[in-house]
Amino acid sequence: MTAATTAAAAAYRGSHTADRSPEELREIVSHVGAELELAPAEDIIEWAVATFGSKFCVTSSMGDAVLAHLAAKVAPGVDVVFLDTGYHFIETIGTRDAVEATMNVNLVTIKPDLTVAEQDAQYGKDLYKTDPDMCCALRKVKPLADSLANYDAWATGLRRAETHNRVIAPVIGWDAKKGKVKVSPIARWSDEQVERYVAENGVLVNPLVHDGYPSIGCWPCTARVAPGEDPRSGRWAGQNKTECGIHS
Repeated sequence: MTAATTAAAAAYRGSHTADRSPEELREIVSHVGAELELAPAEDIIEWAVATFGSKFCVTSSMGDAVLAHLAAKVAPGVDVVFLDTGYHFIETIGTRDAVEATMNVNLVTIKPDLTVAEQDAQYGKDLYKTDPDMCCALRKVKPLADSLANYDAWATGLRRAETHNRVIAPVIGWDAKKGKVKVSPIARWSDEQVERYVAENGVLVNPLVHDGYPSIGCWPCTARVAPGEDPRSGRWAGQNKTECGIHS
């Protein structure tokens, strides 16, 4: 560890930063957003941990463990939040379990208020077919927003290379809907950079990635993608929908 990394790890484990208002958090973003835009991913995470301490977490959909691996190097024991929608592929749950077993992170699994059976009873069977936006709102957007209540900042694996809709995703931004600082340490990474990091560090990857699923969500709404197609074209294929709402 570098001195900065050691300090960041200590900050995460032991610090409880003072409560900050939304205005104060937005002010932080305005001061450092441009400064960190071209910084290495590890430096971005170091800054977030040093700034927010235990009020910073990492989120992961378990397509791979790149972001969790980066964060664990900087701040061992960092909270990694995983949203279990009740509709995940078994391979995704297996990747989550492997991350928890092999990485120095605190894996936090969160779930929607309603089980799948309860949702079917209240809204009708297979809501993902009849109203996919509502399904995402109930099983993804609200649970994540609720889980972030105790944090001031959250890190995502959002990358601009994944889709044209994400090309302007800032490295350090303000999530107005959640009232949180949104950190995207690997926003500038290309697909090749991700693959290189995985290979050089032996990072866990969801086995579905090698089975034609470059972007993995809930099994009812995720299809295989042909070589050369948009990696996210398998998400909600055939529907006028490209995002679950977490990043909008």
